[in-house]
Order: sequence, then structure tokens, then C-alpha cells
Amino acid sequence: MKHRRRRSFTDEYKRQAVDLVASSGRSIGSVAKELGLRDSVLRYWVEQREAGFETTAAAQRHTTPAALPSSDHAESCCLQQEIDRLRMERDILKKSIAIFAGPRT
Repeated sequence: MKHRRRRSFTDEYKRQAVDLVASSGRSIGSVAKELGLRDSVLRYWVEQREAGFETTAAAQRHTTPAALPSSDHAESCCLQQEIDRLRMERDILKKSIAIFAGPRT
């Protein structure tokens, strides 16, 4: 009988996966499927964050807005959030590929 090795994930990967759930507005199941995870694992990570066991880099980041008119500032904030979300998705997908393409024993 073959034994499967248990996969392990870095804290950064877990944070990014939870951020993806929060920022995309998609269900945990659809994000988990996209990342190749079990939805129960991702749900556990989300619940850990909600319980306050983990903080994200986005929550720790403090930015001061430049002196822009409010409509320009709002648009700039929305665009920056979209850029951050897309970068996070890209990084998560890169790490997922690396995990699945890793050495096989």
C-alpha cells in the first residue's frame, strides 16, 4: 500500500490563499479547487484568521493617501486593491505550480 506524503504549506502561502478568498468574493470551495486544495483545509485557514490567530501583510500595511481629489483618490484605491489582488493570485498560482511540479519520490 502506497503512503502519500502529507503536503505542508508555508505561512505566507496560507495567508495569500485566505486573502484570495477574502478579496475575490468567491466561495472557499471554488478557490480551493483552483489552488488544488481540499476545501476543508482552506476553510480551516479562513477560520483561524477570523479567530485572530493570524494577521496579513495587507492588514499591517499603513499607507497615507497623496493629496488627490476624493474621486481620484477613490479610483486610485480601487485600482491599487485590484492590482494587489491580481499580484496575490499570480503568486499563489506560481507557488501551486511549484508544489505540484516538485520532486517526486
